[in-house]
Amino acid sequence: MPVYLPIAGMSVDLFLMTGVGAAVGFIAGMLGVGGGFLVTPLLAVLGIPTDVAVATGANQAVAASASGTLAQWQRGNVDLKMGALLIAGGVVGATAGVYLLRALRMIGQIDFVISVLYVALLGALGLLMLIEGARAALQARAGRPPVARLRRHTWLHSLPLKTRFPGSKLYMSLIPPVGLGVLVGLLGGVMGVGGGFFAVPVMVYAFGMPTRVVVGTSLLQVLATSVLTTVLQAWANQSVDVVLAAMLMLGGVVGAQFGARAGHNMKGEYLRALLGLLVVAVSIRIAVNLTIEPASIYSLDVPR
Repeated sequence: MPVYLPIAGMSVDLFLMTGVGAAVGFIAGMLGVGGGFLVTPLLAVLGIPTDVAVATGANQAVAASASGTLAQWQRGNVDLKMGALLIAGGVVGATAGVYLLRALRMIGQIDFVISVLYVALLGALGLLMLIEGARAALQARAGRPPVARLRRHTWLHSLPLKTRFPGSKLYMSLIPPVGLGVLVGLLGGVMGVGGGFFAVPVMVYAFGMPTRVVVGTSLLQVLATSVLTTVLQAWANQSVDVVLAAMLMLGGVVGAQFGARAGHNMKGEYLRALLGLLVVAVSIRIAVNLTIEPASIYSLDVPR
């Protein structure tokens, strides 16, 4: 059933967009990510303008992460203290990211810059998680105990302003969580992502947090950052398509609940390997779009 999108200026199929939202929501609830890193390039592939895809991707992450956060909260997988620091940094980063996106759109470089960022970040992080997750899964299948990585002491744990995080059973500085929040917020403002794909591996490998606590805490941070990003995109760039967002959110809320249940029954190494595989696949798809010749080498798009 065709539905007209007033901001994007085109018609899309209702069931297709709801299905996209449900699939992304399932992945978000299972892996502790907002899903923006998937929905934004998917919308672009389906012909949605890049700036609308970025803004609406952040909006969809609100629904998926809200539903997923509730499910993880009920299972005791949320570190509130860590989440509060991540959110504090995310406010600063998201604000800067939205205005940076506006500048890129005005100079006509938004498509190229965002595509390159996706390929670089998703490719590197995806390969890291895929290799580590696959190694741990193979060790577990062979009957060997996995190499303990979660409590490894790094230079991050030597920074000042230390405090205890009871939910994660950590004693570390306030600086890394706030800094990570700033980076994740910046990515959200520029790329329309919740930032979970970036925050999850950092919290697992650098902070040493348990994987299941990382999932819930990441979703909490994604929720707060995505809400702020959506509001700023609507106010500063006027690029949030409410009709498109409603379809994606409808599917995302349902999908996230099923995803959280599926993730609760999966081992941490399998979750990391699955997220890595998805991230690599998306980066390859974007890289292909960057290298192939477009159907038309001219564009009449004018910045709004």
